[in-house]
Amino acid sequence: MEGLAISISNAHYLERQSRFESNARSYPHKFPIAIKSAQGAWVTDVEGRQYLDCLSGAGTLALGHNHSAVIGAIRDALDHQLPLHTLDLTTPIKDAFCETVLKLLPGSPEDWRLQFCGSTGADAVEAALKLAKIATGRSGIISFCGAYHGMTHGALSVTGNLGPKTSVGGLMPGVQFLPYPYSYRCPLGIGGEAAVIALGVLVERFLDDVESGVIKPAAIIVEAIQGEGGVIPAPVPWLVKLREVTRRHGIILILDEVQAGIGRTGQWFAFEHAKIVPDMIVLSKAIGGGLPLSLVAYQAGYDVWSPGAHAGTFRGNQLAMATGQATLDIMAKTGVLDNVRSVGAALEHSLMHLQRRFPCMGDIRGRGLMLGIEIVDTELSPDSLGSHPAHPRLSQALQRACFDNQLIAERGGRHGAVLRLLPPLTLTHQEGDIVIERLEAALETATRAVQEATVHA
Repeated sequence: MEGLAISISNAHYLERQSRFESNARSYPHKFPIAIKSAQGAWVTDVEGRQYLDCLSGAGTLALGHNHSAVIGAIRDALDHQLPLHTLDLTTPIKDAFCETVLKLLPGSPEDWRLQFCGSTGADAVEAALKLAKIATGRSGIISFCGAYHGMTHGALSVTGNLGPKTSVGGLMPGVQFLPYPYSYRCPLGIGGEAAVIALGVLVERFLDDVESGVIKPAAIIVEAIQGEGGVIPAPVPWLVKLREVTRRHGIILILDEVQAGIGRTGQWFAFEHAKIVPDMIVLSKAIGGGLPLSLVAYQAGYDVWSPGAHAGTFRGNQLAMATGQATLDIMAKTGVLDNVRSVGAALEHSLMHLQRRFPCMGDIRGRGLMLGIEIVDTELSPDSLGSHPAHPRLSQALQRACFDNQLIAERGGRHGAVLRLLPPLTLTHQEGDIVIERLEAALETATRAVQEATVHA
């Protein structure tokens, strides 16, 4: 046992990780810790420091780390010798989980079918794209600038971020991108309600135009709130127009709810804010209660698969269905959605209060506990709509200062200039106050450091 008495530090594990794992790893560069334990909204590193986690597995941990109901579901499944994987054979756990998920969807459960996929949201995106092509007999897909749908081949093809795409040749053909309504940086340079109307008309005219140059697509895939793209909520009238136009043209509307779904915005699904009903819904992250699971819910009329037409070894992850069931039960019975709306509104209010002191917080946006802060350079001239240029250097410094103040928060959006808050949906008001306190200290540190570096440059 003497070998275990060596001093173990974050640096020790990080150095070993750098030898064991690929260069594709990203989070250890931003958060250089080795996690020893976690509970609720808190994680503890191997050196004993506690961090408030506003990343929560990129939104996966709806109930936070190691919720008692989730741990209980795992123990119960193991105690009853539940098979860990069953391919697409059914079990009582799977049966109950399917019924619960179907009851969350708009309309009647009989209106929908579920396709279990692999372990990640990208797997479900791939399945949705594939099914849309089979169901319509068409091959084109429309996506939107700023979108993020995953890193697999087809999902990457419909993702807007150019960074991971530039070195990959031969991506899925037939993908067309259209502008997404981004009120702070309007792609049309108009801003306001006029821009929302114009962008809706743009989609409509594009699909109506017999000489648009694009053959009618099989599907349009969209996020009701772009997550990795910078926490950009789609305006309700624009989503309503998108639903209207796709229905009129017989184009399948796919809503990617991987990050924004399962209560993140204060509704079960982010598209519910617009009161629309999509044709397909892509789900992952929180749907598995913290364990790997993804699925596509689609309207029954599109169930044109033949047996074996789509598969995946881990589509029968029974533990994930058990933890997913436990998570959905707790959320329904304990008012988690009410908590999301209440704590989210309080956080947003506090962020706007901070904005008066820190004008570098150019825009604060989002819904529920999916919030983004766009960091800008107020020393540079604003555009015609009054928005200052992004300040990625300050955003990066802010993320590091947050980490130094034991607050974990991700960045996203163009140039990585948006600080993103995705805490557990069970975050308390008291914990929300701690988020603001630590963020305020980080803003002071980061703005001062960047100012001093600029002076001495």
